[in-house]
Amino acid sequence: MKLDFQARRNMVNKLMVGLCGFAAIVAVAPLLSLLVYVVSQGVKGLGPDFFIHLPTPVGVPGGGMANAIVGTLSLMAIASLVGLPVGIFAGVYLAEFGKKGKFAWCVRFTADVLSGVPSIVTGIVAYTLIVKPTHHFSAVAGGVALGFMMVPIVTRTTEELIKMVPHSLREAAWALGIPQWKTIMSIVIRTARNGILTGVLLSIARVSGETAPLLFTSFNNQFWPTGPFQPTASLTVQVFTYAISPFNDWHEKAWTGALVLLILVLSINLAAKLFFKNPRQLLR
Repeated sequence: MKLDFQARRNMVNKLMVGLCGFAAIVAVAPLLSLLVYVVSQGVKGLGPDFFIHLPTPVGVPGGGMANAIVGTLSLMAIASLVGLPVGIFAGVYLAEFGKKGKFAWCVRFTADVLSGVPSIVTGIVAYTLIVKPTHHFSAVAGGVALGFMMVPIVTRTTEELIKMVPHSLREAAWALGIPQWKTIMSIVIRTARNGILTGVLLSIARVSGETAPLLFTSFNNQFWPTGPFQPTASLTVQVFTYAISPFNDWHEKAWTGALVLLILVLSINLAAKLFFKNPRQLLR
């Protein structure tokens, strides 16, 4: 009887392990097929010209998306200037002062709601606040829209990492007569800086692939960016524009742009994974 029970347990265990493995394969297979297909289609046009030349008219060979790459980097820089300070300081407030109180509850609830808002809604908000009053599209409007999307990710990541800092460090600083604000800035944030950087990288990776907000804000441009208050190209919008066109040459460039964007997002995610490899290393 005991052997039968043990054999049944082993059989159920092997069955469940097999089902888990099958589910993992089913989850990973679409991602791998997507990666293989994008690489196979986009690697044909990958070369130095793609990174240093502007787009060419239809029928003219060559050209690239250098303006879109530069525009994407500028949009990420503006978004970081908008979203990172707000997100980091909001996370610090929630971790250090927001354990109780209605205001802290409102901030935490707002961050949770913002994390679930569709990106196109964020783009419409930025369009209403910036594009309509200024009467033109701009990189600033696009950066603000992406910055709004970064805030909830950075806020919740910073809050959780600040909570992981041992309270004994704070008590030791207070015993030495260090003010609370200086304890937070010099000890708490410095201790959790690797974890905060992980949240920053994840938020950048999250918004770098967005298209919908930029259609309403930065729009697009076939030339080099001339300033933060002018329409600016981005890889996502450029790929979208080329993909819906009827021209085969633009379709090939769209696949190459998608590959470059995929490499960018994967690189940022891998960098974040390296920082998040060991939770204890985040507090060094």
